[in-house]
Amino acid sequence: MSDIAIADVAFRATAKTIEELFVECAKATEEAMVDTKKVKPVLTKKINITSDALDKLLFDWLSELVFFKDAETLLFSKFSVKIAKGKVYKLTGTAAGEKIDHKRHDLRADVKAITWHMFELKQTKAGWTAQIIEDI
Repeated sequence: MSDIAIADVAFRATAKTIEELFVECAKATEEAMVDTKKVKPVLTKKINITSDALDKLLFDWLSELVFFKDAETLLFSKFSVKIAKGKVYKLTGTAAGEKIDHKRHDLRADVKAITWHMFELKQTKAGWTAQIIEDI
């Protein structure tokens, strides 16, 4: 979206539940990097994160996906997320995908990091919305 930032990748996501929103943001992050229809969900990574704030939890969730791309050359196409609230927020999730295959995967932008610039997570009457800018 050029009205948010022109040097980075930006997106807005909406969903009825917070868990669905986290999944939609994960899909958007991966779509910035690759056509996820070409990413086979053959490897599954379990992701467990805790945070004192919901926006930090979303930030850390997306940062984990970027970490797996950089550290293990993994791209993902399927996600599941459960969020529990106790003394802190706890995310239990999975990301399914595969190693980057340059013969099958047409790579797009190389997302290097999730940023706090104009980062927004809010609950609305219709559900949840998020605005994310990613450094490429």
